[in-house]
Amino acid sequence: MSMFRTQDGTQLYYKDWGTGKPVLFSHGWPLDADMWDSQLNFLAERGYRAIAFDRRGFGRSDQPWQGYDYDTFASDINDLIEHLDLHDVTLVGFSMGGGDVTRYLGRYGSARVSALALLGAVTPIFGKADDYPQGVDLSVFAGIRDGLLKDRAQFISDFSSVFYGTNAGQTVSEGVLTQTLNIALLASLKGTLDCVTAFSETDFRSDIAKIDVPTLVIHGSNDQVVPFETTGKVAAETIRNAELKVYDNAPHGFAVTHQDRLNNDLLAFLQRL
Repeated sequence: MSMFRTQDGTQLYYKDWGTGKPVLFSHGWPLDADMWDSQLNFLAERGYRAIAFDRRGFGRSDQPWQGYDYDTFASDINDLIEHLDLHDVTLVGFSMGGGDVTRYLGRYGSARVSALALLGAVTPIFGKADDYPQGVDLSVFAGIRDGLLKDRAQFISDFSSVFYGTNAGQTVSEGVLTQTLNIALLASLKGTLDCVTAFSETDFRSDIAKIDVPTLVIHGSNDQVVPFETTGKVAAETIRNAELKVYDNAPHGFAVTHQDRLNNDLLAFLQRL
């Protein structure tokens, strides 16, 4: 397996497919790099170098006890970019992964980055704060942590219906649901819990303000996990010259339910750079 070691000694897994201009994908919670296989294969077949990694604590990466915060996640991405010596890379972040690519730009700048895509992302801020009362109430995230501690397997199984919108008319296969559960259960319980706190309480507004590369924002209009009106809509309005695509009635997990549309939209975005 392809592994690299981060600054604090944590080993992270990554997949690196194809050759050409690099595109680096950061996955959502509680998944791993495998969520991107369709996008990786599609872009690699069309002349791009498609790269995805398992966040620390998830998939095939190490499961340290600590480091589940966005400064560390951004540092891990920086370490991977330096390990592979990537230049002119397009960063693609889904859900909580949108936070770490945004924090990367906020901390390390865009010297090695040519563009950004935020997909159903938790940016600019997900949870409710004193100066962001429209955010999701923090009691929701406390309930998620309680559910994980009580019966993680059943909680994730139930959560998948909201994630993929099958409770609102979307259709996904039993195979997808099984794969989602299997991936989620590979993760560290500690990391899974700590990431809920990280993505619900981290404020990315100062990072968003520093974005100076072409940016594509894609969000589902019926996202029951990360509400469009308080995240994707605001991010697109805040980021200079951002392009917004709203997938009508799409759920949070539109990388599966709207796979072909997403693949083609990413390709079109990359071809314009």
